[in-house]
Amino acid sequence: MSNSLRGMLAGLVATLVLSGVLILKSNLGLWPEVNIIRLLVNLGSIQTVAAWMDHFIVGVVVWGLLYGALDALWESGAYWLKGLVFGVFAWLMMMVFFMPLAKAGLFGTRIGPSAALVTLGMHLIYGLVLGVTYGLLTAYYPEKAPENSPRSQG
Repeated sequence: MSNSLRGMLAGLVATLVLSGVLILKSNLGLWPEVNIIRLLVNLGSIQTVAAWMDHFIVGVVVWGLLYGALDALWESGAYWLKGLVFGVFAWLMMMVFFMPLAKAGLFGTRIGPSAALVTLGMHLIYGLVLGVTYGLLTAYYPEKAPENSPRSQG
């Protein structure tokens, strides 16, 4: 299995888990001011279903592919830890680029003090699940070397 496919599958699992956390948070009424889907709706003047689609595109395709590409560059190490580091990176990208674009301010300052912490927690969950899932996929479905490569003959 290629790094790209592993990254996207791990991104899908992580996005599903994160989506469950978002729904649970909403249903429990926790931090209602921090609603990523509502920010996406307002940013693009789109329907809620389109915002959820955007959420999945970013989680599966953008972050999943990037994580898979970075795996080839990173030194060996625990996948769960790589996932947490990647989660912090994704969170920083959200805080510096997405939040200001969504008119929520740098690090979500216009939303309130909980915005940065709540979204960091969500990204740590996403990153942890991404890393663990990617590691499991790597262990169970290693990348096959091409038939004529030195790795396959040796």
